[in-house]
Amino acid sequence: MPLPFKTIRLIAFDADDTLWDCQSHFERVERQYCEILAPWADTAHVSAELFKTETRNMPELGYGSKAFTLSLVENAVEVSHGRISASSLLQIQRLGRSLLNIPATPLPGVEQTLQILRARPEYKMVVFTKGEILDQENKLLRSGLWHYFDRVEVVSDKTPRQYRELCCTFGIGIDQLLMVGNSFKSDIAPVLQLGGYAAHIPFEVVWAHEKTEEYDHPHLLRLKTISDLPSHLP
Repeated sequence: MPLPFKTIRLIAFDADDTLWDCQSHFERVERQYCEILAPWADTAHVSAELFKTETRNMPELGYGSKAFTLSLVENAVEVSHGRISASSLLQIQRLGRSLLNIPATPLPGVEQTLQILRARPEYKMVVFTKGEILDQENKLLRSGLWHYFDRVEVVSDKTPRQYRELCCTFGIGIDQLLMVGNSFKSDIAPVLQLGGYAAHIPFEVVWAHEKTEEYDHPHLLRLKTISDLPSHLP
């Protein structure tokens, strides 16, 4: 049954793992990273310590490829007790930097869905994503999807305050916002808590920092694919 989406005026889309694949590239880099640190620790230990390092750094470094790379280097020094070579650190830095050039190829059904919704004049469309602004803008350019959106908003984190500010930017109430994304923690829960609407489209890979308990809600739409979204809108 379609949800009561008649009030929707703004559709906000998450970027990474909603419009294109991102997390699988980070996991590839992490696997290669663990191989470099194999002389000092096994994969489970390296990954666990990296998670701690990322979590500790997030308040200052935020999210994105550059923050991840700094955490890779810092964690490598700590895990190796300072014994890792300069050449290995350079190899790690290059691994992290490779994430700045992931292809950002649109996921199946994304461009067709954006075309359908762009043709409906009652909706404004925005990319609302967290991370580092230059990195996210470059991915959007490489994806070829930029022209479907009225605006691109890159924020340090997706908090209730950021969602309120997004609505203020477009002059709408929170009950006129539909957020579309793969992360229940960042894309779905904050919007539902404020009284907005959300469409959850899980991705095959989930970043550890985005794992959270999910729940049902009258304003929540669960989709298997983004292609199903237009049929639920008036």
